[in-house]
Amino acid sequence: MASGKRKETALLAARAGCYRESMPPPALRRHFSRLWSHALHDGPPAMVAIVPDGYCDHLWIEGRLVVAGPDRTAAFPVIRPGATVIGARFAPGAAAPWLNTPLSALVGCSVPLADIGRKDTAEFEAQLADSPDPSAATALFGRLLEEAARDAEEPARDAAMIFAAANSTRPASGLLDRLGMSERQLRRRCHHHFGYGAKTLERIHRFQRFLDLCRRSETMPLARLALEAGFADQSHMTREVGELSTLTPAVILDQLSLRQRAD
Repeated sequence: MASGKRKETALLAARAGCYRESMPPPALRRHFSRLWSHALHDGPPAMVAIVPDGYCDHLWIEGRLVVAGPDRTAAFPVIRPGATVIGARFAPGAAAPWLNTPLSALVGCSVPLADIGRKDTAEFEAQLADSPDPSAATALFGRLLEEAARDAEEPARDAAMIFAAANSTRPASGLLDRLGMSERQLRRRCHHHFGYGAKTLERIHRFQRFLDLCRRSETMPLARLALEAGFADQSHMTREVGELSTLTPAVILDQLSLRQRAD
């Protein structure tokens, strides 16, 4: 658990700049669920918290192509104020074959794409560096991904099923019969495609449901948020949210609520 100071001063990434996302073009939809950009605010640097969401992202940041692996807990990257980060969020089951790397090797890490062995990295970085502005870089980033997708392996279908099941009221272990897997095989598939087991994935999905409720809320009591998100009770929510984000539910609600965004 992080210090009390971090809890009070960390700013969720959603509040640290202008975030936009879009559906990828048809050629990329098998491999990526979203394309996005995040323009950070100018001014004094803030302690920005990137919280777990169960995904792996392909980034263009500070002149480099980077892979941001899945997180178990919040990450606090140092990003230059005013910088624009461009990203593509891998679809469930797509990252490991695209990168030819198990995601268990990337948990909690941001790794230069060149270190993973993509031979076209230097060429793509040089093209992106010549972009006149973030808008042009975003468009070029998408085109370069489409080019790379021609030779990419197909995403794992069973991984997408496991991911969806972990975001439902039924445990992912219920897929064992449907997939013809043993518990050991399910665990191995989860670690390969998500970086951790199904139970951790379920915790992260529940936490993300809590964040979505906070974004839609103006005055919802914390006890009601806990119930709606799927926690056993408010104390369970406080413990889980703290472990995953280092923030309290009240701080997150204050940062994300409709009332806060309207101010």
